[in-house]
Amino acid sequence: MSNWTELEEKYFMRTFKRQPIVIVRGKGSRVWDENGKEYLDFVGGWAVNSLGHCHPTIVDALNQQSRTLIQVSNQYYTTPQLQLAELLVENSCLDRVFFGNSGAEANEAAFKLARKYGRMHRDGAYEIITVTGSFHGRTMAAIAATGQHKFQNPFVPLPDGFINVEYASFEAIKSATTKLTCAVLLEPIQGESGVNTPTNDYFKQVREWCDENNLLLLLDEIQTGIGRTGTLFAYEQLGIEPDIVTLAKGLGGGVPIGAILAKEHASVFEPGEHGSTFGGNPLVCAVGYATMKFILENGILENTREVGAYLIAALEGLKSEFDFITDVRGKGFLCAVQFDREISADVITACNERGLLLNPVKPDAIRMMPALITQKSDVDEAISILKDVFNQWK
Repeated sequence: MSNWTELEEKYFMRTFKRQPIVIVRGKGSRVWDENGKEYLDFVGGWAVNSLGHCHPTIVDALNQQSRTLIQVSNQYYTTPQLQLAELLVENSCLDRVFFGNSGAEANEAAFKLARKYGRMHRDGAYEIITVTGSFHGRTMAAIAATGQHKFQNPFVPLPDGFINVEYASFEAIKSATTKLTCAVLLEPIQGESGVNTPTNDYFKQVREWCDENNLLLLLDEIQTGIGRTGTLFAYEQLGIEPDIVTLAKGLGGGVPIGAILAKEHASVFEPGEHGSTFGGNPLVCAVGYATMKFILENGILENTREVGAYLIAALEGLKSEFDFITDVRGKGFLCAVQFDREISADVITACNERGLLLNPVKPDAIRMMPALITQKSDVDEAISILKDVFNQWK
């Protein structure tokens, strides 16, 4: 048997700090390593595996479409792309869609769209206000938009045009708005900085400010979209409608796809101003369509709300039992546990040994992003393992 971890050390660029587990098979909420050990997966491909691993709906869509048509140029129409576009628009407040391959690409498209809107409607304004703690991807512009210096510092100088202000402060956004501002970019929940959520009033205030000043409101729903928080889009719980939404992760249920949706007034691209060779290809769109259709028609949103609330309540129970847990945050199947000390790495190692996969989102916090098909029995198993692990710090 190959020593896979040694092969990675030999051949890969050092971009990931991986857990010492080689996963070879998955089904539902479970995965198995090369030695046959079973794990309950509460990482979910970083909020990608909406329906779990190898769901029959996804496997069938992949099989059928791969035998029919995998890739053609966007010079032509394809039915899977049109079907997915219709499903997204008809189930959102947005009017038009463009498909890419990732969340970073979706955000890049949103930046371009906002800049062109500023050129057309704000006398050439091009600056986008973002907030501290945000995360918008790994491309140069996406890093510039991200409000975390640890992602930015190795790559300066960064592209200009992004103004980063204090998180959850409406006054900070007001103060930063100038004649150069064309848009505000926010996440409904900040996943990568520890699952942070401001009050709903914050989003309503920002929406009103954007309306008053003819600014676009961009929502990065790459992690929160397609049911993750219990509604198809997280903005539905905020009492607002954005001008632009970016999607990826859960949209493909495991295959790489990104999308940007925009209201008609914000959809200012003209032919030749944006494009993608692989974006919206028949294979990924067929899977995206099958995934989203299954979520809408089979009670998956209801399950996410019910079992997600059950998970958060169970984590709150652990918080009341272990005094080093200072906070439990989240909605649906996106949640985090905050500690008063930097023990995340040790918690993850101990959970790995006991067959539970979690994400060390911060040195003092862990994150959970299980499949939207997760059941209460899965939650009970995860909580039992966590309780056993936490007892060593009691």
